[in-house]
Amino acid sequence: MKLVGFAHKLGDNINTDVIISGRYKFHITDIEELSKHIFEDIDPDFAKNLKPGESIIVAGDNFGLGSSREQAPLAIKAAGIIAVLAKSFARIFFRNSFNVGLPLIELDTESIEQSDKLEIDLDQGMVFDLTKSKEFKIKPLPQIMKRLLEDGGLISHYKKHNGLKLDL
Repeated sequence: MKLVGFAHKLGDNINTDVIISGRYKFHITDIEELSKHIFEDIDPDFAKNLKPGESIIVAGDNFGLGSSREQAPLAIKAAGIIAVLAKSFARIFFRNSFNVGLPLIELDTESIEQSDKLEIDLDQGMVFDLTKSKEFKIKPLPQIMKRLLEDGGLISHYKKHNGLKLDL
């Protein structure tokens, strides 16, 4: 599986209330509408500056800490973000993201800058910074996680295979 897009750089400790502010989580139930407000407290124009299908979030340590609600990864995915790269992820956010089919990649993101063009190759376990001609080895994803991404998330996987297919 290969993904290509442009970096949108964020910092460390991005919590789910920064991804989607609590002022929206409980009043907007339509995920497409909610996605228009991602990272609004950091940058009011963040969602407007995305190119759906060509945007990759690049963050530091502990991305996604906070609540266990699935709105955060769902809103990121609905905004057209194709992956999130970070040094580390909060565990509940990590699992929720794969459940909804949002790829999360752990690697050292320090040298990746805003607007760098990136290629993610999950089969090779590599990220290529095409802007700087650099490559990064990523923490390998278990086969089941790759399968969930290929199938579009846990529910799609379940429907496709008439249950959970774990014998990969």
